[in-house]
Amino acid sequence: MAADTDEADYFVREIEKNDGCTLKVKQYYLGDVGCVVWDAAIVLAKYLETKLFYNPSSGVNVWAGKNVVELGAGTGVVGLMAATLGAAVTVTDLEDLQSLLRVNIQDNQALVSRGSVTAKVLKWGEDVSDFQPPPHYVLMADCIYYEQLLQQNFNCEEIPSDKQDPEFSSPDIHILHIWKKV
Repeated sequence: MAADTDEADYFVREIEKNDGCTLKVKQYYLGDVGCVVWDAAIVLAKYLETKLFYNPSSGVNVWAGKNVVELGAGTGVVGLMAATLGAAVTVTDLEDLQSLLRVNIQDNQALVSRGSVTAKVLKWGEDVSDFQPPPHYVLMADCIYYEQLLQQNFNCEEIPSDKQDPEFSSPDIHILHIWKKV
């Protein structure tokens, strides 16, 4: 579905951050898979806020100043969360989701005080040489359905549920730390 800016086409999903601020993410009433906030995106977004990555009281902020790319961003909720935590984020998806991404970036810009977020078209398998500097982290939610397909070229480690946000986790949603085999 091509993205329109007519407010009647949207409904809003609110995700409360640990600091009390709220991400307000617009979704389409009708459309394909990329135009709604899926539970896996919320679980991953809340994982980015765990004390492992972000704990201002102890000076931990893994995201500060890091370059992050979100693949298959859809509504952009994961990338938006990373940007609010201080990362320089590029949220990517197909052309037909760019206006939805831009609307969500604009609507949440006030929460992105230390980081930044921009939207860019990226079709998987196309040239990525213009993503400079290379990202420190690549994030994606609901983009890998068969972990075993990755295992030939990548190491995959599942993040245990006790390391995830205690309220936003599910035994049906798996967070994987993936890195290229050397």
